[in-house]
Amino acid sequence: MVQERITLLQNKRIVLGVTGGIAAYKVVDLASKLTQAGALVDVVMTAAAREFVTPLTFQAVTGRAVHTALWGMNSGGLPTHIAHIGLGESADLLLIAPATANTLAKMAAGLADDLLTVTVLAARCPLLVSPAMDGGMYEHAATQENLATLRRRGVLVAEPEEGRFASGLVGKGRLPETQTLIGAVRHTLGRLGRLRHRKIVITAGGTREPLDPVRFITNRSSGKQGYALAQAALDLGAQVVLVSAARTLLAPYGAQVVPVETAEEMCAAVVEHMKDADALLMAAAVADFRPQTIAEQKIKKREGSSDGLHLDLVRTPDILLTVSEMHKKAQTAPVLVGFAAESEHLLENAASKLRRKGLDLLVANDIRSSDAGFDVDTNRAVILDKNGGQEVLALASKAVIAESIMQRVGDLMIRP
Repeated sequence: MVQERITLLQNKRIVLGVTGGIAAYKVVDLASKLTQAGALVDVVMTAAAREFVTPLTFQAVTGRAVHTALWGMNSGGLPTHIAHIGLGESADLLLIAPATANTLAKMAAGLADDLLTVTVLAARCPLLVSPAMDGGMYEHAATQENLATLRRRGVLVAEPEEGRFASGLVGKGRLPETQTLIGAVRHTLGRLGRLRHRKIVITAGGTREPLDPVRFITNRSSGKQGYALAQAALDLGAQVVLVSAARTLLAPYGAQVVPVETAEEMCAAVVEHMKDADALLMAAAVADFRPQTIAEQKIKKREGSSDGLHLDLVRTPDILLTVSEMHKKAQTAPVLVGFAAESEHLLENAASKLRRKGLDLLVANDIRSSDAGFDVDTNRAVILDKNGGQEVLALASKAVIAESIMQRVGDLMIRP
């Protein structure tokens, strides 16, 4: 799958340090995806890393020279003995993946005996490490002490995952997958964005209203637009709470995910986290009705009977209205953004919803379009504001749509 270009990464200089672990082969995909996303990736390889992957492999996927030696031009070296200063100082991010136990130990001790460790000491940009090692090496006290030392110095750590190692052992120490590492890169680069120190609550996915132990009422929402909004907010530096009824999507790196099932659970979670939040984006498709009663046992059809099933439905909580009234009483004014998925009279229904619920913005989309809305990766929408303005968002990926929406939210949050 081709990596979509990412606004935050456009022309960002990323120095990617690759050390000598079997996970080095996975970092080739990371370098490729970062390049496809728009970053300029300069790879620095240790001698041990070159035992696993050749420099030519990284050069092929990044289109840039790969640096392997501190001295001289040969074998990937730098033109002068001081060029590593420029390599480190001109970077927007220094990422080391995989970061072996040996490299972490050298960094903690301040050693500078190869190009990578010299670059680490010279760099003035954020430093992100992704430890990866076999067996119990990650949990060893020495490794943990070294990581604690690095954290105290401001080094950011993308935690390894649990799983099977090349040795056949199972434990914590596997390099995260490419998309997780890209999320860590985005979270690191976005920390100083325009929405830093702001808390944003975002809902996503379609709620499930149980009928009996095996059945529920739901809708076609995948949660993709809500997750894209969470990523866009993280890229701008916000603290993000993602109240999610979706189950199959990869959580954006750095977001606090609150899993929920029903509309009532979502309402309770939103009310709790909105007590100190600056904005709410209700992108979830919340069920308007739920069964009045939930059967304790599976509902059976009666053999030989043609009788259908009759359900009594009752209204679920109106989350946006609940939050709006809560903040009116508290005399606070967070930015409130609603979403309307309509099958007819799009603008009329959206404008009515915006007024009734006292919203700042309402994002409306027509669910009749086969290339937008539910179950697809693209969307088109109209943003209505409380002053009567309208902004049409043409067909684009949900990531691009999310960025446009978050820019509008940011403008409202950072009022002159």
